[in-house]
Amino acid sequence: MSLVDFDLLAPYGWTPAIAAEYLPLLGDSLIPARVLRMDRSECDVAAPLPTAEYDSRLRAAIVRAQCPPSNSEISGLCTGDWVAIDAHRMVRQLLPRRTAIVRAAVSGHSDAKARSAHQVLAANVDTVLICAAGDDVDLGRIERMLALAWESGAQPVVVLTKADLAPDLSVDEVRAVAPGATVLAVSASTGYGMEVLTAMLDGTVALLGASGAGKSTLANALLATDVFATNEVRAGDKRGRHTTVHRELRPLPTGGTLIDTPGLRSVGLWDAAEGLGRTFSDVESLAAECRFADCAHSTEPGCAVRAAIESGELPQRRLDSYRKLSRENEWMAARTDNRLRAERDKAWRNISKAQRQMYKERGRRR
Repeated sequence: MSLVDFDLLAPYGWTPAIAAEYLPLLGDSLIPARVLRMDRSECDVAAPLPTAEYDSRLRAAIVRAQCPPSNSEISGLCTGDWVAIDAHRMVRQLLPRRTAIVRAAVSGHSDAKARSAHQVLAANVDTVLICAAGDDVDLGRIERMLALAWESGAQPVVVLTKADLAPDLSVDEVRAVAPGATVLAVSASTGYGMEVLTAMLDGTVALLGASGAGKSTLANALLATDVFATNEVRAGDKRGRHTTVHRELRPLPTGGTLIDTPGLRSVGLWDAAEGLGRTFSDVESLAAECRFADCAHSTEPGCAVRAAIESGELPQRRLDSYRKLSRENEWMAARTDNRLRAERDKAWRNISKAQRQMYKERGRRR
């Protein structure tokens, strides 16, 4: 490894800090590489192999590596991962992830396999750009993606795209549901807001959003070249078609790297309690002021949350969204945790028992 030129990995995110963390984990026969794109049992990686074909513009080596079998200890590789490969271009080790964007996998199963199903969308991401079309803002969806981004450990930035098509963007309304996150309105076609957004990019940046949110157009603008295909949204429902079908990592001309992802139709939460806390920090701060620690924010006296809603400080929609996502996250946690599932089942049995007792007492009074 002493002859390996690690500077070849610099365009793909290799830094002295990463070198200090990963190099002690490698043996003499293994070389670090970064996953650029997955393709079933193979993946494209950037690796400083002597036999690699070099991109003269970037001085980075791109090779095709073999992924381990799905039943091996190394599974679930994704774009953005740092791995160790051998001289035969076989992935031998998944290096520790600093961050990971994880969602519940879409599955029709109800067995133990489904309970443990989750999908890593991107790994080792520093900044998450949550893209939403400025003329079709869904606050609930933005809150859901914010929880996903905060839970990953990356810094979220909400980007309202297509500002040229919606000049009266309600940026303040979106800022109200994104405490701690920057909210920007941009237009990739006119350049509006792009200079400010570019200045905020740091390290590895991942784009998240629904189809038609303008992710690929924004990615092309940030990369300063038409790399990703784009399509117009349907006029009827403003939904887009999937133009990006793979998650792919590319170097940014201003430094750092960019991961474009396919449009997300569903964003199921996966163990996102901390992310929800960051997303709804305003609700949780108010809840801490309630008279009772177990306040349900319904009819209890001294409820600071209800008082904020009545005064107009907190929208009712915000509390409803917090409750909905919290229930979903607790339900998913119960599916994957035997103890939590047992506690939930016990609670339902107690409720059913109390209801039966109530009906029995009513019958006796008659």
